[in-house]
Parts: sequence; C-alpha cells; structure tokens
Amino acid sequence: MSRAGSYLMSSSNVMWVEKYRPQKISELVNQKEIMGSINFMLKNQSELPHLLFSGSAGVGKTTAALCVSREILGEHWRDYTLELNASDERGINMVRERVKKFSRFAGLDTEIPFKIIILDEADEMTTDAQTALRRIIEDTAKICRFILIANNLSKIIEPIQSRCVVFKFTRISNKEISSQLKFIAQKEKIKADEKGLETICDYVNGDIRHAINILQATASRGSIDVSGVKSVIGLTKTKDVQDVLKLALAGKVSDAREKMIELIKVYGMSESDFLKYINQAVFASKTNNIEGILEIIAKYDYRILTGANPEIQLSALLAELTKFRK
Repeated sequence: MSRAGSYLMSSSNVMWVEKYRPQKISELVNQKEIMGSINFMLKNQSELPHLLFSGSAGVGKTTAALCVSREILGEHWRDYTLELNASDERGINMVRERVKKFSRFAGLDTEIPFKIIILDEADEMTTDAQTALRRIIEDTAKICRFILIANNLSKIIEPIQSRCVVFKFTRISNKEISSQLKFIAQKEKIKADEKGLETICDYVNGDIRHAINILQATASRGSIDVSGVKSVIGLTKTKDVQDVLKLALAGKVSDAREKMIELIKVYGMSESDFLKYINQAVFASKTNNIEGILEIIAKYDYRILTGANPEIQLSALLAELTKFRK
C-alpha cells in the first residue's frame, strides 16, 4: 500500500482503502520483487506482454494493475483502460460484448502504445468464457494488453497462462500492515494502541485492504483498542461458535443451526470466519476425534469456496458432526 498516494483525497467520508491506495508503482511498499520485474518491463513499453497477477485477496493485485495502467497511459489512462470484474459477468456474453467491443472498435491516440484491459477475478470465468478470451487476446495483441487478476491460479486455463507473464503475489506481513495502519492513524489523527493494531493484523491474515477497512470502522466508534476492534470484527462472539460445536457434538443439530444462523445473519459473522472459529474450537474442545472433525470442516470449506450455498453447507456440516456425538 502507499503513503505518497494518500494525499490525493482529503474528504473525511471517503473510504480509506481508496484514499490511501497507491497511484504509482514506486509507492508500493510490498511485493518489491514483482514491482522490480514490472518496472524493468516498462522500460520497453511496446514489448510489454500480457500480465497475470495471482494471489489471495487484499495483497495489492488490482492496485498494481491500475498503477501499471497509469504508468503507461499517463493522463489518458481512464480513457484507454477497461476495468471489469469477471465474477459479475461470468459468461461468454461478457467476453464477446464488452471486452471485444472495447478492444476492437475504440480508436487509439497516437501517443498511446496500446489499450489496457484489467479483468479482475478472472478465475471466476467459465471455461467457455476463458476460451473465448484466449482468442480475443490473440486477435487484439497489436492494440491491447490484458492484465488478468486471479485469486486461484489453478482455475485459469493453461492456454491463457501460457500467453501471460505470471506474477504470484504473496501475503503481506503483519509488520508491513501494522506500519501502514499506524501511518493512516497518524494522518487521520486518531489514537491507536499497539494491541489494537496487533488484533487487526492477526485477524486479516495478510489482507491489507481488509485491515484498513477494519481500522476505519473501528475509528468511527472511537479510539483503536482491542475491545473496539473485537467488537467490529465479531471476535466477541467466538465463544458462541464454541457453543455451536458443543451443541452439534451433543446431537442437537437444530439448536446448533439456529445459533449458527444468528451469528451470521444477526451479528454479521462471515461464513469463512465461522469455519475458522469452529476449527479453533475443535482444538480447544479436547475431543478424541480431532482428525475426523477437521476433515469434515475442510470438506465443507472447499465446497463453499467452489460456489456451493454457504447456509446449506454449514447446516450439513453441523449435521455430519453428530456422528461424533459424545
């Protein structure tokens, strides 16, 4: 994330994650090896290949793509950059209509080497859509460069991967996240104690975007301390997840499900956080069936990640846990 880019916006009601988003590659303080490689490529812009950025959420992939676009296109970057989120429009029509139209029919300014298409969450595209995209990449290579962004590189078909230079973004360290949070807190003139920032860093697991959002949400309630952070992110309800596990292991599936639904729909706990906390609760429970329970949790976690209905899957998880009834 950036420090230099933080002065572009001053409105108090703007999202901090946008207010402090880097505007130049030089402002990115993480992923230094990747940025060094990209800077080297930018020395000969006309030879820039298509790029594929992969890595977990909140590590700077989209920000890096926008920085590349600004670096190449300068003041014209908004006119000659198309941003799309593939998870919103997964099918073949998105590829054919929006990408194809932009890449083929919009003219080029003489100062512009090519247009740039940033396709976020490209791993959520169907196989047919990716196949169509591959053809468009080939057909428009003279006037377009694609920057594809994916959380899961394995879901990108090999013919697309082979046409891109792939960069794998790593999770951002707690030290780097904490440093950025302190900087933002100082600029926003809010009090943030060390333990509160540590709680944010431990919770977000390398996702700096999530960390900044939590910082802003906590700041809206007052100073940044442990109790404030826990209240915002729902950690005060983790004991209730332990109770859900106990109910399921006691064979009380309906009660367990009711409490699980309350945590998610009333208190705002995400499905992924519920799974993370129930995983922790298993170890705290000192049950004799840890391995079997963890395998079940992993199975339903994978199903949710691949698109299955979260509420149905979590309900099925609780039902399956009854086979370990105490």
